[in-house]
Amino acid sequence: MLYLIPTPVGNLEDITLRALRLLKEVDLVLAEDTRTSGMLLKHFDIHTRLCAHHKFNEHQTAEAFAVRIAAGENMALVTDAGTPGISDPGFMLVRACVEKGATVQCLPGPTAFVPALVASGLPCERFIFEGFLPQKKGRQTRLKELAEEPRTMIFYESPYRVVKTLGQFVETFGAERRCSACREISKIHEESVRGTLAEVLAHFEETEPRGEFVIIVEGYNAPKRSKRKEKDDEA
Repeated sequence: MLYLIPTPVGNLEDITLRALRLLKEVDLVLAEDTRTSGMLLKHFDIHTRLCAHHKFNEHQTAEAFAVRIAAGENMALVTDAGTPGISDPGFMLVRACVEKGATVQCLPGPTAFVPALVASGLPCERFIFEGFLPQKKGRQTRLKELAEEPRTMIFYESPYRVVKTLGQFVETFGAERRCSACREISKIHEESVRGTLAEVLAHFEETEPRGEFVIIVEGYNAPKRSKRKEKDDEA
């Protein structure tokens, strides 16, 4: 069996009892960064062996690990924080396991965008998750494609590109589009800055962005046509 185990994005108390039990019971823990996951396991007095599985080697390792899992080994996949596969390694290993008939289970648990979305004050019954936008090639094309996206949009961004990204949002989506920029989720300095895109941009132009960000942007609302205009068109 392959277990996809979410790990805390901030507060270590966010980990579940089931996650702790499985991390102790599996034969091997596959980690995005063995140093980061090693500190987590040490904190909870877990001594299961760790092995690296990250974006730089997953093309080579996914197949071999899937063969071992299909043959009877139990493994857990963890990333540095959050749920594996969400803007983190995981997809290739899951696909390989599914193709070989191995059982895959994903535990419910921490992921950064859900609390940021729910706390944003923006509609969350329908949304689109974009994660990290392309840094260069295809970035402007994707932004233009999203300009009239009606659902609430979710983006991940590093503190070094937040101001640039918010500026591009203003240019593409309009300065008055509502937004919530949430940083340091589940940590001591967690903060959500809400307002129009222009207001949130101005805030972070004056205040240095720190920590990883989840940016929630209001979807496009097409201007409603007046009843008189509709009648004129029908005539």
